[in-house]
Amino acid sequence: MTSLRWGILATGGITRMFARDARAAGLTVTAVGSRSIDSARAFAAEYSIPSAYGSYADLAAADDVDIVYVGTPHPWHYENALLALEHGKHVLVEKPFTLNQAEAIALRETARSRGLLLMEAMWTRYLPHMIRIREIIGSGAIGEVRALSADHTQSLPTDPGHRINALALGGGALLDLGIYPVSFAWDVLGRPETIQASARFGETGADTEIATLFTHASGAVSTTVSAARSAGPNRAWILGTAGRIEIDPVWYAAADFTHYGADGAVVERFVTGIEGRGMQFQALAAERFVAAGTLEGDELTLDESVEIMGTLDTIREQVGLAYPQESP
Repeated sequence: MTSLRWGILATGGITRMFARDARAAGLTVTAVGSRSIDSARAFAAEYSIPSAYGSYADLAAADDVDIVYVGTPHPWHYENALLALEHGKHVLVEKPFTLNQAEAIALRETARSRGLLLMEAMWTRYLPHMIRIREIIGSGAIGEVRALSADHTQSLPTDPGHRINALALGGGALLDLGIYPVSFAWDVLGRPETIQASARFGETGADTEIATLFTHASGAVSTTVSAARSAGPNRAWILGTAGRIEIDPVWYAAADFTHYGADGAVVERFVTGIEGRGMQFQALAAERFVAAGTLEGDELTLDESVEIMGTLDTIREQVGLAYPQESP
């Protein structure tokens, strides 16, 4: 068992995936909180969690919790993470980090003033294939990276009342799906120097498709496509002057990849070979950061999470996408 005692905030689909991987990895999950005590108790029974709380406030105040995993819909990430931080808990909060950059900045200030870990649950950054890809790029094996591309394309419910289509819930392709390839571009190439975005909108005003073109400080370019109404290949590639890396579907999950040389010959075939979804790697990283006293790692710093929210804000401004909670 690991050293930190985890509390899971919310009982929806993403927290169920986290709970399964956490249990398989031996994380110490001691509590779950929901707005409904019945829901919390059912979740606790399903995943063998000792304590169930009937409110998020009770979970945040619990003496048997050191770190809280926040898995609520996007508009409540700020409120729920802040609640946990104010009760002295470390926080792993689902992506996107917040609804906008202003909320992200406020959370960062709170966490740092209290000496607490605050980490975005961009689990892709911590998966074995991404660790290896960074090693290959860092070694110069594919030369200078000139371009990358990634898509996150799903066929999701078209019901106007579904969360993915509800602006009040932060619905749309960008925050649910686009955060993955946008973060991927940041990971490999750093902050975009220029941003161009285009989107298509559905009947509720939520974006159903969105595409971006970035240029980066090195001169490299990156493109992303995200779609909520049609399933695509969900592949990613990185192109360098001395080779390329092609990540198999689904690239943002625990994936395999192939490293090709400049002549097209296979240099390395990486097979990830892990069980489960792979959400435990981010949690294990969080525990390492707390134990080391660094409160963050190179995979994704707190400042980078905040800046990525700024990139998403710029994309939304360009395409005219706003959420009703935000000031005009």
